[in-house]
Amino acid sequence: MSEKNGTPATPAGSSGPRPEPLRFFGTTWVDHDHGYTARRIAVAVGSLATAVASCLVLRFAYEGIQIAAIGGFVTVLVVVMFAICSALAFRHTWDGFTKRPDPHRQASLRGLLTIGFVGSLLAYFFRSLIEAPGEKLHREEYETARKQHENRTTRRTGNPAKKRRRT
Repeated sequence: MSEKNGTPATPAGSSGPRPEPLRFFGTTWVDHDHGYTARRIAVAVGSLATAVASCLVLRFAYEGIQIAAIGGFVTVLVVVMFAICSALAFRHTWDGFTKRPDPHRQASLRGLLTIGFVGSLLAYFFRSLIEAPGEKLHREEYETARKQHENRTTRRTGNPAKKRRRT
């Protein structure tokens, strides 16, 4: 990555910037070809199925807490913790599809995002109904890089030596 906006560097001999591949989609998001629609459907179904399976696992954990009879306060605390962390993870993941997250903030939220994994899975599911998750961000960066490349490589017309000089 050579540019500040995260677009990949142009390899020697190529004619412009290359699109950054997305997880599960590669570079099919550029032209929506090579099974792009099927991949979106698979990602949506997969993330929803994983979220449902995760909720079942959390249900077993809740039943374990009930069997242990550790008290109503702790049970409510655990349920509220998972709900809040899932909501925060959903929002953070959703925002990550439209702008690059700050690496320092990302590192500090790692534990919270891990606890709220169901929210991240649901964000991935809902975004895949609209587009490939992260496609909008990558498309904006790719278009910007292409325009910058065009501006750098556009040739001037005319002979600059014949240009009139103002006196």
